[in-house]
Amino acid sequence: MYQALRPSRSTFVRIRTLDYHVRLWGDGADAQAPPLVLLHGWMDVAASYQFVVDAFGPDFLRARTIIAPDWRGFGLSKPPAPCDHYLFVDYLADLDFLLDHFAGDRPVDLVGHSMGGNVAMHYAGARAARIRRLIDLEGFGMPAADPRTAPAHYAQWMDELKLLYQGKMALQSYDGPEGVAQRLTKTNPRLAPDKAEWLARHWAQPGADGRWRILGDPAHKVVGAYLSRVEEVLALYAAISAPTLVVEASDNGLHKWSGNTYTLEEFHERLRQVRDCRRTVVPDAGHMLHHDQPQAVAQLIEQFLQL
Repeated sequence: MYQALRPSRSTFVRIRTLDYHVRLWGDGADAQAPPLVLLHGWMDVAASYQFVVDAFGPDFLRARTIIAPDWRGFGLSKPPAPCDHYLFVDYLADLDFLLDHFAGDRPVDLVGHSMGGNVAMHYAGARAARIRRLIDLEGFGMPAADPRTAPAHYAQWMDELKLLYQGKMALQSYDGPEGVAQRLTKTNPRLAPDKAEWLARHWAQPGADGRWRILGDPAHKVVGAYLSRVEEVLALYAAISAPTLVVEASDNGLHKWSGNTYTLEEFHERLRQVRDCRRTVVPDAGHMLHHDQPQAVAQLIEQFLQL
């Protein structure tokens, strides 16, 4: 199994109504650079960044405190009461409170992957002064929604809530961590088996019945309650003042999950609103590029944050 070179330590912080689980690397004793905040994606956990942290150079790591939360309803950040849907804006507020706690008035360097990248981009527009440098890893945003689809969309949302309560949106369970690791490598063939075995024990836990289940609330599978409004996204992008790096994988697969309703060219057109934005591509990597090429991602982060 993979052996973490720089194990994290866990802490829980009271954020709004939740006890938020946060992973920390570095004790801050020698930290002179801004805190580095790492935001994970949908159906993922903060431990997902371990391979990148292990790939950071010693001087870079020595100068930083690294902060990675489990988003609400993921990992060990469990709602205090059953929840049947999640709103994207809550991630922005959660991040705001987390930065109050860990950074105070200090600007931070912010990195987000996938959904976490979307949160990072939106937050950097809403709280521009709090972000020194911004890195988006495969956070492409959502396809533009046609307002005329609102009746069908809200009907779908209500239908999926009923399916959730009927137990028809439950996540698959596994006999043990080996089954979880197999699921991870099936989803991402580039993920090395030793890393899959390590990640499985952070991505899932056994229940009272001994079955291993992913640490993600099934309510996250319910379609978002509100339509995506591109005009709002563009306004947020235009408000970003931090130098921004957008990192894409050579095999990003955007067309697959969007059903060809949203293209990379459309995303690049949106990025024209960001005043100081550059893009790069990581070769031989899929959407989970921080698993596939952690050394390359770590190097990109280090170089960009030292500019």
